Amino acid sequence: MIRYGLLGFGHHCIKRLMPAFPAAQGSVLAGLWRRDQQKAVANARDHSIPSFATAEELCASPQIDAVFVTSPDALHLPHVLLALTHGKAVLCEKPLGMNAGEVEQMLSAATKAGMPLGVAQNFRYNRSLDFIRDWIAQGRIGAPALAHAQFCYPAQGGPRQWIYNPALACGGPIGDVGIHCIDALRFVLNSRVSAVTTLARADAESAPVEAYATIGLDFTTGSMGAVTVSTRGAYRSLIEVSGETGAIVSQFGLTVEGDVDVELWLNGKVAERQTVSNADGYTRMLDAFSSWVEGRGQFRSTAEDGLHNQQILDAAYTSWRTGQKQTLPGN
Repeated sequence: MIRYGLLGFGHHCIKRLMPAFPAAQGSVLAGLWRRDQQKAVANARDHSIPSFATAEELCASPQIDAVFVTSPDALHLPHVLLALTHGKAVLCEKPLGMNAGEVEQMLSAATKAGMPLGVAQNFRYNRSLDFIRDWIAQGRIGAPALAHAQFCYPAQGGPRQWIYNPALACGGPIGDVGIHCIDALRFVLNSRVSAVTTLARADAESAPVEAYATIGLDFTTGSMGAVTVSTRGAYRSLIEVSGETGAIVSQFGLTVEGDVDVELWLNGKVAERQTVSNADGYTRMLDAFSSWVEGRGQFRSTAEDGLHNQQILDAAYTSWRTGQKQTLPGN
C-alpha cells in the first residue's frame, strides 16, 4: 500500500481525487498541505487525514511514501524537487512544468534520487481511450489519417481563476486541457509529434493568456491531427480518428462522469458501439502508479514521456507568438 501526500488541495482534489482514493486497492491518502493553512486544516478535518504545516514537513514525513503534486503549474518544479530531495516517489499533475527546461531539471533530479516520477495524465486510464487505441491497433479503420480532440468548458466564474495568471499557469486552455487532448491523441495513435502549428486568441478576460486555440499536429507515424480548446464554449470533450476504411468517434470520450459511447463507423454507418464509464480513471491511475513504485508493472505516463508533451506545449505557444510552424527536437 502506497501512502500519498498531496501538495496542493484545490478544486481539482476535492472534485476528482477525494472520490478516487477510497476505491483504490493499493493507494491511500495519508496527508495534505496547501498554501492557505486555515483551509488546509479544515480540509484535513473534513476528510479525516493529517494536515502538514509546510510542504517540507509533508515531504519529510515517514508516513508518506509518494507525493502527489497538485499545486498550480508554477509550483510544480520546486515541489517536485523538494519531494525528490526527501526520497519520495512523485506523481505530478499536468502540465509537468512551465517549460521543457523545468521538466529536464525534474528528470535529472529523479535520476539522481533514483525515484519514480510520473505525470497525472489520467485520461490514459479512461476506458474510452482503451477502446479507441485497441480498435486502431487492430486495424479496424485501416491506417489512421486524421485525428481530432476538442475540449471546451466555460471558465467564467469558475473556482480556478489562477489559470489566467501567467505567473502561476503555463497558459490558458492550451496548457490546461489542450495538454490532455494532445496526450490523448498521442496515446490512441501510439505516436510522437514532429511539428506543431497554432492559432490562438486571447480576450479581455483571459489576456495575456489565450481563451481559444487550434493546434495542428504532425505525428511521426504519418497521421495529422488537430486539437481545439476553449474556456468560452459549452462543455464538450470529443475525440475522433478517421482512417483509410472507417472512423472512430466518441462525442464525450474525454469525459470522466457518466456513460461514454465509443462508435466505430464503417460505410457511413455505426458498425459497433461500446458504452463505457471513465469514472474509475483516476483510481486506475493511482493504483498503476503505486504498482510502478513497488516495482510491479508499468506506468502509462512517465516523466520521460511527459518531457515530449512539454516540448509540444512549448512549440504550440512559440508558434502562436511567432506565427510560424515549429519543428520539435529530434525531427
